[in-house]
Amino acid sequence: MKITLLLHNAYAVGAPLRAALALAAALADRHDVEVVSMLRHREVPRCAVDPRLRLVPLVDTRVGSDDMAHPLFGEPALDFPTADRRHHQYSRLVDLRAAEFLRGTDADVLIGTRPGINAYLARFGPRRALRIAQEAPRHDAHEDLLRAELADSYRALDALVTTAEAAAHWRTRRPLPGVRVLAVPAVVPPPADPPGTPATGTHPDTTAGSAPASAPGAAADTDAADTAPRTIVAAGRLAPDERFDLLVEAFSAVCAKHPDWRLRIHGEGPERARLRSLIDGLGLADRAELAGPRSPDGAEFAGASIAASASDAEASGPALVEAMLRGVPVVGTGRPPGPTELLQGGGGGVLVPCDDGRALAGALLDLVEDPERRRALGAAALESARRHGPGPAAARYQVLFEELRTTRRARAVRRTLGGIGLRLRTGPRGNERA
Repeated sequence: MKITLLLHNAYAVGAPLRAALALAAALADRHDVEVVSMLRHREVPRCAVDPRLRLVPLVDTRVGSDDMAHPLFGEPALDFPTADRRHHQYSRLVDLRAAEFLRGTDADVLIGTRPGINAYLARFGPRRALRIAQEAPRHDAHEDLLRAELADSYRALDALVTTAEAAAHWRTRRPLPGVRVLAVPAVVPPPADPPGTPATGTHPDTTAGSAPASAPGAAADTDAADTAPRTIVAAGRLAPDERFDLLVEAFSAVCAKHPDWRLRIHGEGPERARLRSLIDGLGLADRAELAGPRSPDGAEFAGASIAASASDAEASGPALVEAMLRGVPVVGTGRPPGPTELLQGGGGGVLVPCDDGRALAGALLDLVEDPERRRALGAAALESARRHGPGPAAARYQVLFEELRTTRRARAVRRTLGGIGLRLRTGPRGNERA
């Protein structure tokens, strides 16, 4: 089959983009696959693109491009949902290019990868093609307006692929008759670390001869044969909802007992100055480091002893999954999306409640003081992440394609009956009757 993945910007960076490109490459083992990028802001992609994939940009946003001079480039988008947080990056020109492409495509399968693009797909995608929307966040992560806009659009689709929690929300709170709603764990791309980089659960703190601390204040597992620094690594945008302040405070409790441990935070953002002040104020200047921008492939986790996150937001999820792929045990918050489903399904780390600094410090201390458990959790993390690699994910999509093709007629009937039921339940303006 010919399969098309619709992306926001294939020339950017980030774990979700790498996941989409990895899925596309895995699907290319059996199918003809192209990647359509709504926007293009640079000459070549920053993430590796499999040579079997055709990359098709729709609107060129590079300074001096013909598209930048187009009169519709400066007009706001009308078809892209206004409640999608990326709306400000879309223009009327993107609307028209997306509609033109979708109406003219000969693809057998179309896969959208974010809410606004899924709305394009539902409105303009040909009905003869299988139209599949990926929804990464939990349902309640969207604002009410966007949820309402998406519910109207998604009723025209064939399938909605999302996380387990979000799938339950869609099934119970906003049913989509005739639309297959299923949970598929986020694709975890393989790490791109060079040979020899620790990525199998063996870290600087897992060499033979390490042993637990014998007294408070002593190094947890250091002896003459193993003096490599122990490092807790975190990554993400330095923003309030990532709660790096909570992580720094929890790390101070670790340092009080184990001064040989280090904290390294990768990322940039508006909280950098405040975090620097907090680190200095807690006397951690020589133990906690703000290490600058994070890498696009999670390489900062190679060789880490523990990966940590105190985030209230979904952004921590991909970063911790990158750590798991390198066999690094995880201490993170227990709010999906993110690593929650991976950890609950196969282990690999410890989940603690959001906003609970004492629980976070306790979980970190437990792993700091138990190198054997770190090794066991690191091995489990790697195995859990591997089960959600692009190959298994592509196999699940293949089953979905076949199911959607064989149930097309039955789903069309359910969609029609569901639409009639919805009209009976709503008033003339489309509002639910009391």
